[in-house]
Amino acid sequence: MAGAHLNHPLVEAARRLATDVLGPAAERHDREGVTVGAIDAVKASGVLGVNAPVEYGGSGAPAAVGREVAELLAGACCATFFVQAQHHTPVRTLMAGAEAAREQWLRPLSEGAALAGIAFSHLRAFPKLPVRATELPDGSWRFDGRVPWYTGWGLNDVFLLGAATEGGEVVFVLAEPREQPGLKPTAPLQLAALTGARTVGLVLDGLTVPPEALVTRQPYEEWAAVDRPKNTNTNPAVFGVARAALDLLDAAGDAGDGEAKDTAGVLRERLDAARRDAYALVDEVPADQDLEARLAVKTRAYDLMRAATTAAIVVGGGRAFGLSAPAQRLAREGLFLVVQGQTAEVRHAHLAALRA
Repeated sequence: MAGAHLNHPLVEAARRLATDVLGPAAERHDREGVTVGAIDAVKASGVLGVNAPVEYGGSGAPAAVGREVAELLAGACCATFFVQAQHHTPVRTLMAGAEAAREQWLRPLSEGAALAGIAFSHLRAFPKLPVRATELPDGSWRFDGRVPWYTGWGLNDVFLLGAATEGGEVVFVLAEPREQPGLKPTAPLQLAALTGARTVGLVLDGLTVPPEALVTRQPYEEWAAVDRPKNTNTNPAVFGVARAALDLLDAAGDAGDGEAKDTAGVLRERLDAARRDAYALVDEVPADQDLEARLAVKTRAYDLMRAATTAAIVVGGGRAFGLSAPAQRLAREGLFLVVQGQTAEVRHAHLAALRA
C-alpha cells in the first residue's frame, strides 16, 4: 500500500483524527450516537475538502488520497465516517451545478465550515416516485413523498435532496435539514449497526425551496447512466474496517502464540491484492466498463472483510461480544457495508458469488 499519497497532509490529518478522536469514542458513538464534538473535529481536520476545488478552499487532492482518508476514518469509527461520507457528493454536484447554489454553498462545504447530507437513493426506484418534484410557476420547487434514509440528522448544516418529476426529469436542490413546513423527520431508525450515524426517514408534504436552491436538473436516463456504475466499485470503507480488524489480530498476537499474527499476515496479503485490483479498475478503466470485474473484486473484498472481522471475534472469544469491545462493532459495521448502497445488480453478483 505504498504510495506518495500516504504522506499527504490530509492523510496525516485523518490519521490523527482517527487515532486521537474517533477511535477512542467509537464504541460510545455506536451506542449513543455521533456527537457534535466529533463532527467539529472532522470539520477542523480539513478532510471535508479533500476532493473539493482549491479555488473554493478545498484541497483538490488526488482520488487516492480521498480513498486513504476514507479507509482511516471508517476503520476508526464507521458511524462518523458514514456521516461525513455523505458530504462529498454535494460538493461534487455543486462543482458542476447552478451558479447561485454553488456560490452560496461550495466554499463553506469545501473549507469544512459546513457539513452536508444527502437524500436521493430513492431515485433508483424510478419509474416509481417515492419523492415527487414539481416545479411551481415562480421557479420554486415543491417536494412530496417519503425519503426512507437520511443520515446525519441533527449534525448536518444543509442537504442535497434529489427527486424525479412526472415528466422523467431528475432535480437536485439544497435544503435545510430541520423540521419545517413540509418536512418532518421520523423517529431515529434503530439499526443493527451504525445507529449512531443518526439516520431518520423524511416525510415531505409540500416542502418548497426557492429557485436559487436548484443545483442541477437533467433527464433521468442521463443521471442514471452515470449513477449506475458507481456502486459496482468497492467502497474504501470495506478495506478500512477490514484493516482495523487485522490490527486487532496483530495486537492479540503480541500476547499469544503468534497464530493470530500469522492469520493477520495471510489475510492482509489477500486484502492488499483485492485493494490493488479494485482501485486499478477505478483509476485505469472508464467508469462504464469492466462492470463484471468490478463486481467480482467487490464481492472478494466483502469475503475478506468478513474473514478479518470473524477472526477478530474468534481471537477475542467471549470478551469480543461485550459492547465495549471493538471486534463486535467492526463485525456489525462490516455487515452494514455489505448492504449500504446496494443495487439489484450488486445483490445478484454477491449472491452468485456465494453460490459458487
